[in-house]
Amino acid sequence: MHPLPYDGLALGALDEQLLYPGTKGLPILEPLRQGAIGVQGWNVLHADTSFPVAVLKTPALRHNLDWMRRFCERHRVALAPHGKTTMSPQLFGAQLANGAWGITLANATQVQAAYRFGVRRVLLANQLVAPSDIRSILALLRGDAGFECVVLADSLAGVARLAEAVALHPLARPLLVLVELGLAGKRAGCRTPEAALTVARAIAGAPGLLLAGFEGYEGLLVSEDRAHDLAQVDAFLARLVELVRSADDEGLFVGAEILLSAGGSAYFDLVARGFGAVSGLSRPVRALLRSGCYLTSDHGTYERMIGELNAREEERDGLRPALEVWSMVQSRPEPDLAILSMGKRDASHDADLPLPLLYHRPGPGAPHPLPPGCRIDKLNDQHAYLRLPEGHPLCTELAVGDLVGCGISHPCTTFDKWPLLLAVDDDYHVRGAYNTLF
Repeated sequence: MHPLPYDGLALGALDEQLLYPGTKGLPILEPLRQGAIGVQGWNVLHADTSFPVAVLKTPALRHNLDWMRRFCERHRVALAPHGKTTMSPQLFGAQLANGAWGITLANATQVQAAYRFGVRRVLLANQLVAPSDIRSILALLRGDAGFECVVLADSLAGVARLAEAVALHPLARPLLVLVELGLAGKRAGCRTPEAALTVARAIAGAPGLLLAGFEGYEGLLVSEDRAHDLAQVDAFLARLVELVRSADDEGLFVGAEILLSAGGSAYFDLVARGFGAVSGLSRPVRALLRSGCYLTSDHGTYERMIGELNAREEERDGLRPALEVWSMVQSRPEPDLAILSMGKRDASHDADLPLPLLYHRPGPGAPHPLPPGCRIDKLNDQHAYLRLPEGHPLCTELAVGDLVGCGISHPCTTFDKWPLLLAVDDDYHVRGAYNTLF
């Protein structure tokens, strides 16, 4: 049972696999075929699952998929969402079914995992340097004429490694390479446009390689000074556009189109505006956004950033948080303290601590919003410290065995804690599951 469309990816093996007692979040006492999860009649609010449990709300996912498709159409850009956010074949399929050009991935093993389930167009948005990893990508390209993979380079040494590998393991068609423009003091990428053009010339002159375009990551410019961020991002995007024009003036592009890519999950509207109107070059430009967190959004960092994006876009109904982690009150050791059965092994804590949203006594009915002043102020590996407003009635009402639903900040580092997340509707009926491949 698939709560979302999946673009024909090969998910049958996941549906047919047996899940065993001990699978995180599942209440099973004997093996269960994964495809049967949606017909068990489980409801999170009835405490039918094990706890903690991570859930994805299908209506929010559908809304976000449709929202991003319309956004890309409006701005005349394409989407290659970063798959490292979820590493979920079912969610890759939903993104492809909703018009994504391909899937962005971060390393060779992620590419192999996505390929195994049918993803056939990949942007590997990282430097490909290990000999075994280069060989693994070349093997996929040699073995499947329908597979496309674009890789990155930011140095002459990196170009040389790619060219040497292709010379040893020739391809029927050139390996597509993007030059990465970086930022001083940040992670990978050429530090100046001049250095980026030097790398581009090396790619264009290397047998077996083809210069596909340029890319960068403006998300490294996010700070607390929003006005400064916006100016910095616009300037960085303008440098990328000028690089493409300079390379085109030199005749370095020989492919059918030019790829121009950026776009984290905070300022992708600026990328769309900066790239979507690029024209006047020797061949068409395909502007590629790589936002991955749009699909689930969150209740923290990205909810704040998307709120600002909505204002810039004059958008009233923006992306919706879809990911929650539910746990159970396991101890009430002090009047204003509840200890929850989740911790660092279950929820993101690198951007913000989990955000307590809802509570519910297991059984029928809708959950209640937690009052202002409730907060998670500490996590252990398997415990969360929920502070309650001093003197609030909840200090006496919240009991051991009650359920607490938390939003998270930065979905990437929650997904990698769950081999399986449950698909639920807005009433928390369990309708299926999503696997992850970390």
